[in-house]
Amino acid sequence: MLKYIYGSDLKSHPVLADTMFRDRAWQFRERLGWEVSVDAQGHERDEYDDEDPLYVIWQRPDGRHGGSMRFLPTTGRTMVNDHFSELTGGVVISSPLIWESTRFCLSPGADSRVAAALMLGGGELMRGFGVTQFVGVFDARMVRIYRMIGSSPDVLGSSGRGRDRISVGLWNYDPADRVKVLQRAGLSSVVSEHWYARAFGAKPTKRLRKAA
Repeated sequence: MLKYIYGSDLKSHPVLADTMFRDRAWQFRERLGWEVSVDAQGHERDEYDDEDPLYVIWQRPDGRHGGSMRFLPTTGRTMVNDHFSELTGGVVISSPLIWESTRFCLSPGADSRVAAALMLGGGELMRGFGVTQFVGVFDARMVRIYRMIGSSPDVLGSSGRGRDRISVGLWNYDPADRVKVLQRAGLSSVVSEHWYARAFGAKPTKRLRKAA
């Protein structure tokens, strides 16, 4: 199932949090070879995990992490503005209607339906919080995944070649894309809305704390 959890509330979900940060270490350091920091607990965390982000997490039936994404409003600190502004031509992306999406992670063995469910969760945040766009940094491997899911971004800028190519992309909300992603995830709209309502209520007025 999809869970929507603020960083400050992860302590209430110790198994889910522990396995998420461990899976991030496996994916980003071990599999992809990124230069990321991994602590003594085997957790991959960075400075933006301390900004009280909102996580969309796929929880497996055993309560462990199956996949996740991290969201922050662009009105606060973001990875794109702090470290990748050269890919946007120096333009600072800052708007209460635009959030940043980072740390797209799948646990070992997760299939394409989990990836689609995560993108679905991002779209549910757009619908529920009145967000019109997501911005994010992604590498070459994600291009195929986004295309497969049916939710490809508009590329704002790129650097590097081949597998080392890094891009900044912008996702726009489109109800038609939601239908496609629901199908890819093998989920119904009713189930997705139920999971969302469990976290925020049927008509949420809550906003990310940094955007309030």
